[in-house]
Amino acid sequence: MMMTYIHYGLLIALAIALLFAAASDIRSRTIHNWLNAGIALAAPAFWWASGLSLWPDVAMQLGIAALAFALFAGLFALRMMGGGDVKLLTALALWIEPGTFLQLLIIMALAGGALTIVMGGYHFLRREKERLAIPYGVAIAFAGIWVIFPKLASVPAIA
Repeated sequence: MMMTYIHYGLLIALAIALLFAAASDIRSRTIHNWLNAGIALAAPAFWWASGLSLWPDVAMQLGIAALAFALFAGLFALRMMGGGDVKLLTALALWIEPGTFLQLLIIMALAGGALTIVMGGYHFLRREKERLAIPYGVAIAFAGIWVIFPKLASVPAIA
């Protein structure tokens, strides 16, 4: 039973960290390295509390994270994504199961598209001349919370 509380406590901590990442990205268009590192370094505690085995569960999480980093680092090199966004997605890949991570990416893309339209309209209405900067950490955080919320909603009652 204690493992269950630790598991859900870590998910709540992840949700709070994602909200902080979104707020930071809105405010300064950066996601702090210490926040991304904290999310990544807490993943082994989550694996332990979730009862994941080293093989194949943890190996799969590490593989998905490596693949996500390679893909998104390529997008960063093409100047299509920020470095903090790449690190946040890689850290999230350590927490989210592979099938659910694909769901996260789809939700992130949809939320990011909506965010881009809203920010673009705002940018246009204000007749701003500088390049539009989208706080994509908001879409990442939204998608992350979206996929972990069902797990949080199934918290067993304290008896």
